[in-house]
Amino acid sequence: MTTKANLNDILTIRQMCDRFDVTPRTLRFYESKELLFPIRAGTRRLFTRRDRARMTLISRCKAFGFSLEDIRQILDVYDRTGDEKAQIRAALVVAAQRMTEMEKEHAELAVRIRELREEIARGEEALRETDAGQPEAAHR
Repeated sequence: MTTKANLNDILTIRQMCDRFDVTPRTLRFYESKELLFPIRAGTRRLFTRRDRARMTLISRCKAFGFSLEDIRQILDVYDRTGDEKAQIRAALVVAAQRMTEMEKEHAELAVRIRELREEIARGEEALRETDAGQPEAAHR
């Protein structure tokens, strides 16, 4: 039986969107991927405290670039075991892997940034050399 306290814990899709700064489409997508399990009341979706906790984890993981499959595996650990420590351990394994990927991406990006700076400097130098060889009237 639903109590008044339980009803106060339930959010509509609009409230979830506002709280997590996502679109209804995003929430429906997460539901279709079995990351969220809102209560269905006709065509309405009602989100429980559990859904909010899951969405908090999803949002944090997405911010760090975790894949949906990684997120599902982390959530599933708790669903299967009810063990928060096991879920944290699973999250740490995935986080360490993601950290390694991010560090590699960072190093590669640093190289591309350095190369682009060098290209910009060469282009600017080429323009200066071209401008130096032209009479002033040609610049107008």
